[in-house]
Amino acid sequence: MLKRTFRAFESRDFRLVWAGACTSSIGTWMQKLAQSWLVLQLSGSPFLLGLDAFLGEIPILLFSLAGGVIADRVDRRKLLIGSQIVQMCCAFLLAGMFALGVVQVWHILTLSFVVGLAQAFGGPAYQALIPSLVRPEELSAAIAWNAIQFNLARVVGPVLGGLALTQLGASWCFGLNGLSYFGPIVALLALGARRIPERTGETMLDSMKQGIRFIRTQPAMLSLIVLAFVMTVLAIPMIVFLPVFARDVFHQGPSTYTLLLSVSGAGSVVGALLVASLSHRKRQGAGTLVTLVALGVFMTGFSLSRNLALSCVFLFLAGAALVATFSTLTSLVQTIATDQMRGRVMSVYNVFFRGGMPIGSLATGTLTPMFGAPLVLAANGVLLAVLGLSFFASRRKLASM
Repeated sequence: MLKRTFRAFESRDFRLVWAGACTSSIGTWMQKLAQSWLVLQLSGSPFLLGLDAFLGEIPILLFSLAGGVIADRVDRRKLLIGSQIVQMCCAFLLAGMFALGVVQVWHILTLSFVVGLAQAFGGPAYQALIPSLVRPEELSAAIAWNAIQFNLARVVGPVLGGLALTQLGASWCFGLNGLSYFGPIVALLALGARRIPERTGETMLDSMKQGIRFIRTQPAMLSLIVLAFVMTVLAIPMIVFLPVFARDVFHQGPSTYTLLLSVSGAGSVVGALLVASLSHRKRQGAGTLVTLVALGVFMTGFSLSRNLALSCVFLFLAGAALVATFSTLTSLVQTIATDQMRGRVMSVYNVFFRGGMPIGSLATGTLTPMFGAPLVLAANGVLLAVLGLSFFASRRKLASM
């Protein structure tokens, strides 16, 4: 089992990309911690906290389809490098504004949108690149390890970010994030040239339509995309609104927010490791629905708990279930997609998966002042559990995959 868990690292290119992405993700979570806390501190508004998350994700909804077409037409490596450079410049700009003491909330919101725009074009290219780095039988494990690096960063990044924020100041969090982008840039340059698909003469709109037609011919794919969208609408606000729980439920400061974020990240790493070790098992569709129901139960428990230790237990389990669900969903989508269509298929998947994040964040930010974050997120958890059970009953083909 141990060999199966780590077999994706037999590929030198995957090791390079994984290490670069992990470095960048650590920097990103350092910035996320500082940015979320400072938006709440500068504005005092949970709505603006949700709006910041909304603006960071809405470009995914608006531009990912175009990004997927481009990812199928150009060298995906070069497209990714361009995306990383834009995000790096935004981080350094924010660091400079904080250092000079001129930053305002609207500056943060604007740069969040620009970063999201860069990710709208880089995301499909990255997801389409991963299958070319490993053998087909290693793909599920590679996707799980990609989730592991992201969530390992959710453990390490907030700890480092919390230290930098409290000891050095916010500008260090943003500056170190800017430096972290050199990791993936160097890794991508070390890959060398990748295969560039042949030009077909199709317009961008025709290419988008072709990708959508492909998805419509795959009934299981439609179910997976619907699940991805609803899961992110309901589950991701649990992460976005952790500062509200730290401040308003537990009446603590940045250290408790760091603790909650790190516990969630630790659970996510465990969940992804479990997926990597079981990547050879059949009926992954049924496993996805089981973890989705578990995610709803654990989210509800976290939202209703008022004991910090018990809340951390529920949050750890919810983090594990969230990433296990995400990893198996992504693996199933990648398995169905062909290489010629992968950029477009993953862009559509990104539109619904990432597009659900701003909608969920904005909706939760709107409802929280009226009902309170615990009640809103508890309702989200109940809806997730009901969704998983209903798919078991009505989507037999998905459950049998």
